[in-house]
Amino acid sequence: MEERARMDIDNARLPTELRRSDFFYELPEEQIAQHPCARRDGSRLFVLDRKSGKNEHRIFSDIVSYLRPEDILVVNTSKVIPARLLGCSEKTGAPMEFLLLHESEDGQFETLVRPGKRARVGSRFVFKDVLSAEVTGITEGGNRLVRFSYDRTVFRNLYEVLDRVGNMPLPPYIKEKLTDKTRYQTVYAREEGSAAAPTAGLHFTEELLERIRAMGVGYAELTLHVGLGTFRPVKEERIEDHLMHAEHFAITDETAEEINRRRAAGGRIVAVGTTTCRVLESVADENGLLRGMSGQTRIFIYPGYRFRAVDALITNFHLPESTLIMLVSALAGRERILAAYREAVERGYRFFSFGDAMLII
Repeated sequence: MEERARMDIDNARLPTELRRSDFFYELPEEQIAQHPCARRDGSRLFVLDRKSGKNEHRIFSDIVSYLRPEDILVVNTSKVIPARLLGCSEKTGAPMEFLLLHESEDGQFETLVRPGKRARVGSRFVFKDVLSAEVTGITEGGNRLVRFSYDRTVFRNLYEVLDRVGNMPLPPYIKEKLTDKTRYQTVYAREEGSAAAPTAGLHFTEELLERIRAMGVGYAELTLHVGLGTFRPVKEERIEDHLMHAEHFAITDETAEEINRRRAAGGRIVAVGTTTCRVLESVADENGLLRGMSGQTRIFIYPGYRFRAVDALITNFHLPESTLIMLVSALAGRERILAAYREAVERGYRFFSFGDAMLII
């Protein structure tokens, strides 16, 4: 990719009278999916049509019925790393848990640590005798900056070490053990760096993507590495006071040009997941034109936001009072989304990372 633009993108806070509590809904615990569907594209699909006001209930493989040949499907190729590390203090042997969030340009990682009181600057930790870590700093939010060491004659890079000693960082609401690590990766995952999966893409199979391409639908890839924002709840009652954590993204000139071409020809930009949506909205200008760039985005999308690029969104069902339910509410309307979520609960849909899907058109 031509690194002609590196940007740190934020959006101006939009004034709103909405509060965090305005995005709450009741969800029975038994509807929080604990494991993936037996077949990726066999999950259920809730179709929300914004123009007609009609809801439909299908299977995810039926997504082809809602795509047009002139459309373009845009996906996030970020790959989840085994970012959860269980180790101990090099000095005392006391247990320590690390969750890697983001790698900086100098090779250090911003990390959630537990218990934090043991992770003072200068402290060292070991993980299964093949990886060691030193705390080099503390961020404003209390996370640790960590530098890792390993035998470079044995491992080509840190990601090889993580494959040996790390665990998939499943969200805390998933209690069951994941037996197949590939089910927490999309079939097109390639760029290592996420601390959580872009879960809307988990529903796609290679065969389904081939069917979509065979229809003439365009296919484009970009990257956003999912970081702290996925784990950080909205604590402020005024939603515009919430600060999004920066996440790294990249989109090539070629990808941006193809998306622009499809849209100019009358096609829709169909974003797979809120992460893809956030990149597209971050790089679009006032007229909805995209350009290739890489950098950090803190864009926070909530009701009142005017979408510039995204015409349709494939997504999962999100946690109450989360930034993600605020994003889909910005696209479809808060009352409409909450009504759809209530209907999904009544119909027994499965929620969150391994749950069912929603298509907003």
